[in-house]
Amino acid sequence: MAVKDGLTVVTTQPSNEWEVQGANNRQQVSELERHYQLSEAVRLMDNGATLADPKRIDIRGNLKIGQDIFIDINCIFIGDVEIEDGVTIGSNCVIENSVIGQNTVIKANSVLEKVTIGEECEVGPFARLRPNTVLNNKVKIGNFVETKKSTIGFGSKVSHLSYIGDCIIGDEANVGAGTITCNYDGANKFETKIGDGAFIGSNSSLVAPVDIGKGATIAAGSTVSNNVEAYSLAITRVKQKAINNWKRPLKIRE
Repeated sequence: MAVKDGLTVVTTQPSNEWEVQGANNRQQVSELERHYQLSEAVRLMDNGATLADPKRIDIRGNLKIGQDIFIDINCIFIGDVEIEDGVTIGSNCVIENSVIGQNTVIKANSVLEKVTIGEECEVGPFARLRPNTVLNNKVKIGNFVETKKSTIGFGSKVSHLSYIGDCIIGDEANVGAGTITCNYDGANKFETKIGDGAFIGSNSSLVAPVDIGKGATIAAGSTVSNNVEAYSLAITRVKQKAINNWKRPLKIRE
């Protein structure tokens, strides 16, 4: 340190040679980025993470981790992300501004943005959790499920091919494959509430605003637009009929 004319000059020593390399073209910028990402990977491994490949991870913000984390290849972390002890992140996941609780598994190709996930949850593969999604402990979100602005209670399951938006789901509820919360009427968003222990049959449409009571059952293939009482069955199917000896139309040959 030197002082002259009332000015203080402070020197510093770089920790690595690449810190003083030039960034004069796209190639040099790319090389510097790889140096930085590898240093971040080393930091993670020093602090309790196992990386499938330290050269195939991108950290674009602040990633805070606990102990015994496993991160597979090609994962991207954006903004402020916190991963607690024992979490497993599958390959090709994108996680942004989110918190993931202890012993949770995020399976491959899942996208998480501004979500809070409890302990011992299971998400994916190919799940998309959009902003303001909150999963309590032991929730299961399966493949090709999308959530938005929804809170899902302890032990509840949304396992297959469903959209859950503007929804509150209680504890130990089960939402069947292909279920949709119809939350938007073209102008405004409305809320769906699903009580503890409710069972939503596959391919159901819940037209918000609507309340599904505790322990209620929605029969598969139903479109529900009125509230459903607790421990009752709601069914809105058209009666099936059969036309015997029906002839299929034949293709007209040109």
